[in-house]
Amino acid sequence: MSGIPELLFEDYAQPERPLTELQARDVSAWFGDHKVLERVSLTMVAGEVTALIGPSGCGKSTFLRILNRLHEMVRGASLAGQVLLGGENIYQPGRRSMDVRRRIGMVFQKPNPFPAMSIYDNVASGLKLAGIKVADKDEVVESSLRRAGLWEEVRWRLRAPGGALSGGQQQRLCIARSLAVAPDVLLMDEPCSALDPTSTRHVEDTIEELRGQITIVIVTHNMQQALRVSQSCAFFLATHDTPGRIVEAGPTQQIFNDPADSRTADYVHGRFG
Repeated sequence: MSGIPELLFEDYAQPERPLTELQARDVSAWFGDHKVLERVSLTMVAGEVTALIGPSGCGKSTFLRILNRLHEMVRGASLAGQVLLGGENIYQPGRRSMDVRRRIGMVFQKPNPFPAMSIYDNVASGLKLAGIKVADKDEVVESSLRRAGLWEEVRWRLRAPGGALSGGQQQRLCIARSLAVAPDVLLMDEPCSALDPTSTRHVEDTIEELRGQITIVIVTHNMQQALRVSQSCAFFLATHDTPGRIVEAGPTQQIFNDPADSRTADYVHGRFG
């Protein structure tokens, strides 16, 4: 693809490569003059699942989009602070946003496969968009579908349209598409909110399988899901006159069973939100 450097998959897709930590330092964000995040600092541990929880409108999804430079694509949006991937600021001058998004993938709330494109081509499309050449595309597609927990369900119909899959399968197809480019981090914005319980279980099983292979950050309003899939939690809160901020962050079991702030206890136990 013109203007995009061609990379070799074997240069960065080795399974032995070290896991990568993601860190936010004093991140604030605005939409025009409206401040939506206030000095958010959070370390997302390499190889673990970090859940972002809190009421709607407290800045969780905005924070997630800041982590791979999608926030800057919104007209009038701005931010301050740093996001460090493996110790390097993803917003440093000269850093290409496309390179950042290859290393920090995103799975959205609503599955968004290319509906007329085949299952195979959906997975492989990320390679083409990133200008990545691989020695064996079939192997990459199979490996990505296996990691996303979808291979056994689609292996005999890889040329069928991705849009013909069920909602849960489409979401796992989107996960496979993100994994195909061997990201260091996978961001997930309420990936199960539009799915039935069975499909939700499949996606959660996929997250569990990926733990230890990749750093994952997930936004969820489902407290039981946060308990099931994450090792760390960050509780965000905003009021009508103050921007979103982290009230408390720490190991998931501590946040749910022995929180330091009464507001955290009230939220995780369903007393507000």
